[in-house]
This record gives sequence, C-alpha cells and structure tokens, in this order.
Amino acid sequence: MKLIVVLCTILAVSQALSYSELVKQEWNTFKLQHRKKYASPREEEYRMQIFMETANKIAKHNEAFARGEVSYKMGLNKFADMTNEEFINTMTGYRPNKLVRSRGLNYTRQNNVRLPSSVDWRQQGAVTSVKNQGRCGGCWAFSSTGAIEGQHFRKTGKLVSLSEQNLLDCAIDYPNDGCYGGDMGAAFQYVIDNGGIDTEDSYPFEERNGRCRYNAQNIGATISNYVSISSGDQAALKEAVANVGPVSVAMNAGLDSFGYYASGIYYDADCKGQYWYLNHAVLVVGYGTEDGSDYWIVKNSWGDDWGESGYFRISTKNNNCGIATEPVYPLV
Repeated sequence: MKLIVVLCTILAVSQALSYSELVKQEWNTFKLQHRKKYASPREEEYRMQIFMETANKIAKHNEAFARGEVSYKMGLNKFADMTNEEFINTMTGYRPNKLVRSRGLNYTRQNNVRLPSSVDWRQQGAVTSVKNQGRCGGCWAFSSTGAIEGQHFRKTGKLVSLSEQNLLDCAIDYPNDGCYGGDMGAAFQYVIDNGGIDTEDSYPFEERNGRCRYNAQNIGATISNYVSISSGDQAALKEAVANVGPVSVAMNAGLDSFGYYASGIYYDADCKGQYWYLNHAVLVVGYGTEDGSDYWIVKNSWGDDWGESGYFRISTKNNNCGIATEPVYPLV
C-alpha cells in the first residue's frame, strides 16, 4: 500500500513538473517570437501570470471549438501578456463625432437591386496590404485611409497606399486626437478641407503624434464628400459594400475573445453593439457565407500576424459587436 502511495506521489510530481516545464517553454517561445522584454524580473513574473491565465482560457475555448460549440478559434498572440484594460487602451481608439458626421450625406438604398452572393474587394485589387497601428490608438486613421484607398482605386484603377500619419498629425482640429483617438467622418472632412491626403511613402507611419508635415506635392488622393449608412442597417451596408467598395466601420473590440481571435467566423453573444460600446475602427472589404452562416470580411490594423493574416470574419447575426452601427465611406 505504501509503495502505491509513493508511486502515485512521484507520478503527480512528475506530471506537475512536466506541466510547469511546458508552460515555461511556451512562455520563452512567446517572448522570443514577439521580442518581449521587461523592465524587471518582477514585471516579467506578472506578465507570465497573465500569459498563463490567457493560455488556459484559450485552451478551454478551443476545446469548445473542436466540439463544434463555437464558430471561431482563438490563439496565443502578441497581446497574451496584456490585461484587457491595457489591450483596450492601447489597441483601440475610435472616438465618435456625430457633429462632424452630420455634415456629410446619408446613404439612400436602391430599389430592386440584386446583389452578388459574395464580395471580396481584395480580389479586385482595391485593398492595400494589412498595416499595423502598433501601440498607437490610431485605428480611425487606418480605417479612413483604407476606405479612401478603395474609392481612389475604383475611380482611377490605381491602388495608392495613403498616409495615416498625415491624419494623426494634421486632423487634430476636426477634432481628432491622433494616437489617442478619432473618427473616420472627421478624418474625411479634414481631407476635403485640406484638398487631399499625402501618400504613405512620402509621409510614413511613426506610431506617435507629431508635427503636421503635409505637403501638397505628395498628394495621393482627394475626396469630395462622405456618406453615412443608417445605423444598424446591415442590408444597406451589404448593398454599399457590393456596389461602392470597402466601407469604414466601428465596432466593440473590448472582449478577450476578439483580441485572441485566430480564425473562423467570430460571434460572441456578449459583444454588445450599441453606439456607446464602439471603441475600434476597421474596414469592411467584403462579405460571404460559410456553412449557412453569413459573415463580413474585415481588414484590421493589428498587423498580418493577427487573425486570418490580419483580417477577421464576423457574423452578421444580431449586428454582433456593432459592426453595422456607424458605417461611413468617402466619395472620390
């Protein structure tokens, strides 16, 4: 009997050591992969604890995914050592401006229009490569440039990458607040009043607020107006995406489940879509259906190492996360 107890104890210790070693290996791989460095051993211990809790949460979710209980998979990524509050404060930045948006036009639905079953503007060459806002809450600028890039391509046949830094530095009077937040409608109004926006090559992204250095000789695109789509009208958004092109939208990106999205069709019943929950700006570039589930194809600005090569698909069900609450696009 004593021998059995001893053997069980040894086995338990061995398993515990194996699990501890596995976690440590995952942690070291995570630090190496994402070039993580910490100010002190104490901070690293704190970050490792967050990482372990995140890894456990993701493992449980993916078990449910394997059983077919959820429609998307989660994965450990560069955010895995951040608290949810840190993530929201760093990686979002949509600040709605109803007053400025009221200066634009309102979308009018067309009658008896038959839409294609799926649309992907990436395949048409209307979408630039995925960009990375880093630790700058300038998602609104990336969403804005993406929409202008798409419209400029549709009019001229040329895909020109436009400058987010131009918007961050120069659209502060509209008002936007650079890396501390802004609104796509206000960005569009700046581009109208300014007479254009510079190219990415001439005015590259710096991941911080800076002095306005707009140069009219480096204009990459101009716009004449912008159009807001009725809040929550997903049929109108679908029509606009099909007939107009990529559309800027805002969403609620505050849930862990979204931050660690890896693939599949994202849907979280806890992701509220009302106006006051919106905190992140992205770009709808298409739509489709998989296994009977309708989804939007959305370009994010967290780098191509996040999600589905920088993109995500989100369910159209119940306007999840408010993806259709504040759509807007420019006219070129």
